[in-house]
Amino acid sequence: MIEQFAEWLARTSLSLWIQTQYAWVIPTLQSIHIAAIGIVLTSVAAIDLRLLGWAGRDQTLGETRERFGPWMSWALLVLLVTGVLMVIGEPVRELMSFSFRVKMALVAVGAVTAFAFQASLKKDETRWERTLADRPAVRTLAILTLLVWAAIVILGRLIAYDYVWGGLSPLA
Repeated sequence: MIEQFAEWLARTSLSLWIQTQYAWVIPTLQSIHIAAIGIVLTSVAAIDLRLLGWAGRDQTLGETRERFGPWMSWALLVLLVTGVLMVIGEPVRELMSFSFRVKMALVAVGAVTAFAFQASLKKDETRWERTLADRPAVRTLAILTLLVWAAIVILGRLIAYDYVWGGLSPLA
């Protein structure tokens, strides 16, 4: 079913336009996408390192969120737009890739976690500063969040080399 959708999408006018302009459209989208990934990773790292107490201790968690949260939110929006356009431009390659599917699942986990944290911190910053930030579960979540975003980057790169998964990849 996904394969049929990908093949249909590849025949749409926007996909055909991206495919015929491949020499500049896809590299431009990829460049913007990579820059946005850098912003998301930097924002996540800054917030998580502050949560862990390893950096930014001169700021409250709220100040760190106010500083990096908007950057992360806007960069996630840019990632969504450029990602959708790249999928439209190469739907079979993307949608049939095991790496892409796992990456998208992790992006959902990472985005939901980031927005939930920001909302919770905004709601009760004092509670976070006094009790929650010192909990082992919160520290573990901060480390896992960093690992999730690192895995997203690696999986994004592996889309081009999806054959490494062997039988797990529909493209194999």
